[in-house]
Amino acid sequence: MKIGIPKGLLYYRYSYLWKTFFDELDIEYIISPDTNKAIMDKGLGYAIDEACLSSKIYLGHVEYLIGKCDYILVPRISNYGSEGTVCTKFQAIYDIVQNTFRDRGIKLLHYNIDYKNLEIEMNAFLKMGKFLGKRKSAAMRAYYLAKQAEKTARIMDEKHQEQLLNEDKIKILLFAHDYNIFDKHIGKPIIDYLNEMGAVPIIGDLADKKSALAKSVEISDTLPWKYSKELVGSIALYRERVDGIILISSFNCGPDSLVNEIIIRRVKNKPILNLTVDGQEGSAGMETRLESFLDIIKFKKDDYRG
Repeated sequence: MKIGIPKGLLYYRYSYLWKTFFDELDIEYIISPDTNKAIMDKGLGYAIDEACLSSKIYLGHVEYLIGKCDYILVPRISNYGSEGTVCTKFQAIYDIVQNTFRDRGIKLLHYNIDYKNLEIEMNAFLKMGKFLGKRKSAAMRAYYLAKQAEKTARIMDEKHQEQLLNEDKIKILLFAHDYNIFDKHIGKPIIDYLNEMGAVPIIGDLADKKSALAKSVEISDTLPWKYSKELVGSIALYRERVDGIILISSFNCGPDSLVNEIIIRRVKNKPILNLTVDGQEGSAGMETRLESFLDIIKFKKDDYRG
């Protein structure tokens, strides 16, 4: 049996968890490639116009995997209990994929996360292991080892980011969901350009999740979305250690449009650039805006030193 894993949406958050779980159960898997124009165009063709760019790209990754594996992993996430709910795309994506490709003979592997109805992550993985024909003890062991691998990766990311925060360069906090900032087609060109300009990109999504959740109330105590609250909390954690903030959203993202407006209104002591990526424009316009933003920060630092 071979499992297909689309390299979009929750992949960037849970890749270590998923891959280690399958590795420990000796289950073969295939991951779709980095987002490219062909994958994006496929997704645009399958999605409705109102869907956000990230969801459209995800459909392109799913389409790439059809015929290359036995099942495609598409989890359904509803809420994390007291920590908050999630954007409706994560609640609906399983049904969207199932219906979009219903004529392609697609078979989906899934698990549900719904803490309010006692569907916690561990039980979800045990059910997935049972579906894959594995004993409960084997699935339990694989899950615990996967959680350890996930924790280790996050600790290493946090340590590396702490080193970057101590560099004597212009530091820019990138406020973006992991499925945007780490996507080769959406966020990586921004990271690459900032590096070329001598600035240090600080990834908000790599902040310690629990600390960020706790700090998010300093900016807003009414946001319902867990992933957004973690990002907002990263601003509270890092804003005194960075020189500017860039808000990066995929076109037509409803939660980001609200969250970004809250940040612009309430975070007054840092320059903020609001970037919306639609996947259609070239890099020239983006680079011009980034260059101008960095120039403003340099002028402010020079005035402060003078």
